[in-house]
Amino acid sequence: MEKITLLVEGLAKLALDQQVRIATAESCTGGWIAQEITALAGSSEWFECGFVTYSNEAKQQMLGVSESLFISDGAVSESVVVAMAKGAVQKSRAQLSVAISGVAGPGGGTDLKPVGTVWIAWYFDGCEVEAGRYQFAGDRQSVRKQAVVGALKGLVKQLNKNTV
Repeated sequence: MEKITLLVEGLAKLALDQQVRIATAESCTGGWIAQEITALAGSSEWFECGFVTYSNEAKQQMLGVSESLFISDGAVSESVVVAMAKGAVQKSRAQLSVAISGVAGPGGGTDLKPVGTVWIAWYFDGCEVEAGRYQFAGDRQSVRKQAVVGALKGLVKQLNKNTV
């Protein structure tokens, strides 16, 4: 069985056991995280919704991300994914969210944010947002897939922390 499928199955068990609903806020992965979650039968019991916010305007309109963050930090930044993660919980019935923004390539990279740079944030309602910067290698498809796996692993980690 593929690694992603196993991650989603583990995530489903934890979410169901804890009665936690999850939302995704995706940019560079274009809804891939939500697609992997909803590929599992019964995911409607714990998956709330997915926001695909590829443009900065969509991040502002759908998730409430402040325009000033794009100006000061850029779309691929900790501040933006933190705001996206919080917005996904605030704009839905979810208690836990993951947000992702990155440079998947092949173009768009800079010296400060080369191709493969991805920021991921996880937000459990009422807790501190956790965010991390990742540098994934490979082509566009590979970078995006690694980002999906990282996002799912982080959701599992958040739910495992919640059981302590």
